[in-house]
Amino acid sequence: MPSDLSPPVGKAYLVGAGPGDPGMLTLRGVECLRRADVVLYDYLVNREILRFANEHAEQICLGQHGKTRIWTQAEINEALVNRGLAGQQVVRLKGGDPTIFARGSEELGALQAAGIPWEVVPGVTAATAVASCAGISLTDRDQASAVALITGQESCDKRKPAMDYQGLANFPGTLVFYMGVTTARTWTRQLLLAGKSPDTAAAIVRRCSLPDQQTIYCRLDEIADRVAAAEIRPPAMIILGEVTRSMAHPCWFEGRPLFGVRILITRPLDQLDQLRQPLMELGADVLTHPMIRIDPPESWAPVDQACSDFSQYDWLVFSSANGVRFLLDRLRATGKDARALGNLRIAAIGPGTARELRRFHLDADLQPGEFRAESLAAELVQGAAEQ
Repeated sequence: MPSDLSPPVGKAYLVGAGPGDPGMLTLRGVECLRRADVVLYDYLVNREILRFANEHAEQICLGQHGKTRIWTQAEINEALVNRGLAGQQVVRLKGGDPTIFARGSEELGALQAAGIPWEVVPGVTAATAVASCAGISLTDRDQASAVALITGQESCDKRKPAMDYQGLANFPGTLVFYMGVTTARTWTRQLLLAGKSPDTAAAIVRRCSLPDQQTIYCRLDEIADRVAAAEIRPPAMIILGEVTRSMAHPCWFEGRPLFGVRILITRPLDQLDQLRQPLMELGADVLTHPMIRIDPPESWAPVDQACSDFSQYDWLVFSSANGVRFLLDRLRATGKDARALGNLRIAAIGPGTARELRRFHLDADLQPGEFRAESLAAELVQGAAEQ
């Protein structure tokens, strides 16, 4: 029988990257990134999210305003189809949710027409992220029983504008404008002409969920001027409604103790998250640039010689968790274990070092009050004098 030599068809995943914070990416989104052969991502997607991608995956940015050419929708559709026909697992990574103002339907149409299997992985859309990070409840039993999601950028190919400003002016709830910064003067004017009250409460939220989030509270008739004065650029959301008036200012997100503080971490790559995650939860904008790397020595001979007979020592002093891990792992590699330490007393500088010892089922006999080698030396000398 003749064999079918046609290449296997791959699969495309339209994955919502969320509003920016990598912690808001779904678990399913992480799974898709880990299996991807290629990731096609929007420039507004936080680059930190790409850390979840397969290390061998090809990562392609689809252009950035003012820096590189922006891919057309036709080019994106073509890339999705061609990669799928080549048998690749393709992730199309979009900010927010793929089905909300993200042209997801056009990409799905192209995939379906080409016979490429696809899956949509929902993401946290900007409107609900604002509800969390700006402390604005989009609905309220007394003030807003409905929410409308509105684009501030209608397609120029439409025969006539689809926006019913009269209906929006009379809408009994919260209005949320996506991509409405550059057109703020146009749509706010239309709402006012349709009878929306000028003093309608509003909130402008830029870079929602990120360490430099910015929130401006104002009125409907002030939005355009406030956007211009603060030089607000995308990404930004604008929320209209009474729900923006009653919230506490600043909200929990912008009120965290390290919000607005930028911190550089220079620890080794495999130890960054131990410090980065707590700092991020306190609101810090954390940058990472590893300056050191912990590697085994070129020769273990001096270490093995020193560890050949621990009975000649009174104390074994560890100054770091790395030291604990390397030494005790070396014991195992040479056919020994913690029993080789005998009656040796152990000192540790700092709680991190002590915790690493406990991971090997060892407790420190001495841990100085100050996490410095000088403090440990002073306490060892004092202990020796008292004996």
